[in-house]
Amino acid sequence: MSPDYFDTRFKLDLPHSELPDSFAIITAYATTGEAWTAEENQAASETLRSELAGGGHLIGTITGYSPVTNHAEPGVVAAIPFEEACKIGLRFKQDAIYFISSGTLFVSHCDHRRSLKPITQFSKRVDPTA
Repeated sequence: MSPDYFDTRFKLDLPHSELPDSFAIITAYATTGEAWTAEENQAASETLRSELAGGGHLIGTITGYSPVTNHAEPGVVAAIPFEEACKIGLRFKQDAIYFISSGTLFVSHCDHRRSLKPITQFSKRVDPTA
């Protein structure tokens, strides 16, 4: 698993108080090592957001970014179980998803290697939005 996953920080577009005890963070942008056009990334993101909103699972939006490279990707916060988050991640060609449970931030591959790898407390990785 790329070490970059363990350094990611987040900008959350809603208050912490609106978050459930467990939720997933999923993006739909080109996975590491692939290059998609801006239009392809946007279309995939809109499809992911619509799917989760239609199922009543969408909570809000979040941006994950690297403090080292400044690479950033918009994503969604979804109230779904871990296994379902991984399956959705696979459908959207993602290598990994983040999962938060009882305040702990985890990362996991989406494929057969899936397992929750703890990173730190989620609150320690969330920066205020401008």
